[in-house]
Amino acid sequence: MIKSINDPQNFKRKALQWASSFNVCCYLDSNNFADPYSKFDALIAIGAKDELVAEAGNAFAKLQMFRKKHPGWLTGFFSYDLKNETENLSSAHIDHLQFPDLYFFVPQYLIIIKGSEIEIIADNPSEIFERIQQQIIDPAINETVHKVNLQSRISKATYLNTVEKIKTHIKQGDIYVTNFCQEFFAENAVIDPLAVFSKLNEISPNPFSAFFKYRDNYILCASPERFLAKRGDKLISQPIKGTAKRGKDIADDELIKLQLRNNTKEQQENVMIVDLVRNDLTRSAKHGTVTTEELFGIYTFKQVHQMISTVACELNESVTAIQAIKNTFPMGSMTGAPKISSMQLMEQYEHSRRGVYSGAVGYFSPDNDFDFNVVIRTLLYNKSKKHLSFQAGSAITYHAVAEKEYEECLLKAQAILEVLGKSAIN
Repeated sequence: MIKSINDPQNFKRKALQWASSFNVCCYLDSNNFADPYSKFDALIAIGAKDELVAEAGNAFAKLQMFRKKHPGWLTGFFSYDLKNETENLSSAHIDHLQFPDLYFFVPQYLIIIKGSEIEIIADNPSEIFERIQQQIIDPAINETVHKVNLQSRISKATYLNTVEKIKTHIKQGDIYVTNFCQEFFAENAVIDPLAVFSKLNEISPNPFSAFFKYRDNYILCASPERFLAKRGDKLISQPIKGTAKRGKDIADDELIKLQLRNNTKEQQENVMIVDLVRNDLTRSAKHGTVTTEELFGIYTFKQVHQMISTVACELNESVTAIQAIKNTFPMGSMTGAPKISSMQLMEQYEHSRRGVYSGAVGYFSPDNDFDFNVVIRTLLYNKSKKHLSFQAGSAITYHAVAEKEYEECLLKAQAILEVLGKSAIN
């Protein structure tokens, strides 16, 4: 069923509120960003007809079988710790959040929003439309303040010292660049996940935002980054490396954008990851088709400016969609180069299990296309354990200044801190 409506934004809010009452739901929102590769403005998958829960080991093989069984719409997430399956790696840090490594479900109801058109895929679409229309949105939902006792997993001094240790590895030639992440968390945290996401999406409306509910586990995501998309026989990856704060006014903004575009360190970070992504894509590509469609593009979001490059290729007919994802996972922007060495070192120097952070949320469509984000700028919450967590990272290169990298982590966490009513972290 397809309907035209006058206020798509209000319908999205009502549909998400209704969806969040189910045990499982996935809400993907482009926040009206112009993107040549997007199929819709928003997608909402609600309720599970069938589901797959898998841990690293043979998770991708299980997903391949699940996909063969269910060739229609699937939504789900990949955890960063699937690196332990794609490479000979392990994770020793404590898992406080208890998300599975991989989860996908076949939606009972699916809603696609494009402009003012709403498509509802269900046995009883008219009934679903009426249920959503009857939802009453609390006008104060975005004003809800969630006070939590936020703590750092590592101190600032430890962070700065670790950056210097990582730079020593770079000087020794062990790696060229890595993504070093730190965790901020709260125990005994009681929040309303829907209200937190609504506020986060208002403060930081990004093109790969997601609200994902898996029973008592929530992903509240304001990601600006695409990991990997498939459109026909084309694969597209858009790694982000390079971040700058927003200016005081238009003139200041333009100056900051110009400085970011011409910043040698940021360009070095970006091009090293572009090279890594190009290399990853060759494993799935027709020979000679990997291209860099855009290098060092500067894009502006509500909180920050970002340097984004676009790498694409033609998919080899012998490579399945899921194999293409496995061939590039985890995404280069969250690992470093060389990839395996960087992941090994970060397991040594980081103090937290990344889990869903640095993973991906997205969908497979009936035409066998897919689109997955990079899980960054994201709150993860286990409601039953009352454990709240978010991480922030930055690229460490030979020229990195530890203090500035720490400031960049806080800049990336700015929207989340605002949602949680925090100006600083304990």
